[in-house]
Amino acid sequence: MEGIIPIVFYIVGIFILYIVIETAVRKGINSSIIGQFLEKKYGIKEDKKSFLDDDLDNG
Repeated sequence: MEGIIPIVFYIVGIFILYIVIETAVRKGINSSIIGQFLEKKYGIKEDKKSFLDDDLDNG
């Protein structure tokens, strides 16, 4: 039991870090000059779904 708890904390920490980095990169690209240029040029602003949106509970 003593060996499982640090592994669980490590996995949860990595998951939280992944979400923070993904959000920062997405907001950085969307607010960049190139991101705004591409949005104006193509008129496409896809709100890509995260894999969390595919959860069965979200219906």
